[in-house]
Amino acid sequence: MSVASVDSRALRLSRNEWLFLCLTIAFWGGYVLWLGKDTSWDFRNYHWYIPYAFLNGREPIDMLVAHQASYYNPFQDIPFYLLATHTPAWFALFVLGCVQGANVVPLYILGRQTLAIDEYKLGAAGLALLGQTGGLGLNMFGTTYHDNTMSVLILSAIAVLVVNRRRLREGPLWQAAAIAGGAGLLVGSTVGLKLPEFPFAIGFAAALVALGGSWKHQSVRLLAGGIAGLVGVAAMMGYWTLHLEHITGNPLFPYFNESFKSPLALPAPYRDMRFLPTHFWIAATFPIRFALDWRIADDIPFRDIRVMLAYVTSLAAIVVWLLGRRSKAPLVSPAAAAVTLAFAGASYLVWLKMFAIYRYIVGLEMLGPLLVAIAIGLLPLPRRVQLIVLAVLFIATAATTHVEYIERSPVSDPFVQADLPKIEHPEKAMVLLTGDGPLGFIAPSFPRRIPLLRIDGWMVQPQDGTRLTKMMKGRVWEWIARRRDLYVLSDAYDMGRTREALAEYGLRIDWLKCTVFDTNIIGDYEFCPVFKWPRQ
Repeated sequence: MSVASVDSRALRLSRNEWLFLCLTIAFWGGYVLWLGKDTSWDFRNYHWYIPYAFLNGREPIDMLVAHQASYYNPFQDIPFYLLATHTPAWFALFVLGCVQGANVVPLYILGRQTLAIDEYKLGAAGLALLGQTGGLGLNMFGTTYHDNTMSVLILSAIAVLVVNRRRLREGPLWQAAAIAGGAGLLVGSTVGLKLPEFPFAIGFAAALVALGGSWKHQSVRLLAGGIAGLVGVAAMMGYWTLHLEHITGNPLFPYFNESFKSPLALPAPYRDMRFLPTHFWIAATFPIRFALDWRIADDIPFRDIRVMLAYVTSLAAIVVWLLGRRSKAPLVSPAAAAVTLAFAGASYLVWLKMFAIYRYIVGLEMLGPLLVAIAIGLLPLPRRVQLIVLAVLFIATAATTHVEYIERSPVSDPFVQADLPKIEHPEKAMVLLTGDGPLGFIAPSFPRRIPLLRIDGWMVQPQDGTRLTKMMKGRVWEWIARRRDLYVLSDAYDMGRTREALAEYGLRIDWLKCTVFDTNIIGDYEFCPVFKWPRQ
């Protein structure tokens, strides 16, 4: 099959192709039902709490219930929260699985419009399925991390560029602007919803450049894509950043507070920089390192070689290309391949500089098999050798993939339920939260009139000297002065730290009245009355 025929291939899916995509999406919906409910740390900390807090006006009542995530943009979590609180749990999980499974659509289209082989539909289907069965990707189905829901929009934007590459390169300028703008809006919206998607915005810009064409086409595409991207960002996070600026003095609070210097927190970045490479050789070999040991790039266990293979084979293809060697019968369309490679390469480099947290590039894990096919397909090798090498690499990929699933809870209604002890006078009660454990998902189970204050955790500690802590101490001491009831909620394993945190407030636990309770998600939690010491 000639490359020219690939570049002119129309995107007109057959009935069988639609059937494949629909069945695959439904399969992933059923897969999430089989897995059960998400019990991850992040879900229990904030993915359930921040949409509840936003929709129920909890901001002036609660403080730091979800650590620093209390200040995250809630808009990405509102759809699933509403779905899970208004429909049966099985339906909410099935829909979530279908949305995450919808990554198969852009993955399939990217492969379909790139492969230069007779059986390109079969090849594209295989690459898409291999992309969706990665070591971390399988684990993330049914969770609310959102990296694999945002990837649907990001990958769709790149698919739009690949499908329309000829019009973007040499078509009417208004058409190039409209297509680039539409794709840019998708990318900007994901960045607005989840800031760690930012590296993909740079990757998108690199993909626009890789399309080639006249300087007019380049300029129009970049301008339209950039403006539409900014519109997407403003639409999804404009309100929230202005709100944060108003209440904290930092539009990204608490992040980058060393620059914004909000008086509420320390002049510190508050970013998770544990995984950032510390020197060049670590950075240069990072994909090989995290393929051997996941702990250098994430908190969630996984074993997967997709990104590593894509990295190594792409470097090899680039070196060969720089040496002037070209394949006479490439396995892929070079024009389509350039767009995908530029996107993946630029995204990866920015990610490596800013985050180096593997979960954030699960979209590249999905794209990995196609990237490997592109790299091998561009090497000046006989077609048979290309196919044999790909077969060996893909068999090795499937054989070495290992998933360590996050613990799941059975599918039951309501979606979240906590067996809280009875509080005698809720109108006089305040609940303090302590420790590093995630407790936000329990908050909606308390009577709405009860304020919840996290006096100790990842972001604040009783002796940290921040204005946030001073504000909380003021509220707690005022509560005590009015002789109202105080309680403490903590993960059962965290009671030692709880005692120390309360001591900094001059409080003691009434141990004989403590109650241990559980939830239908996970964990044992301790709820105790507290009193001022010495007693008055």
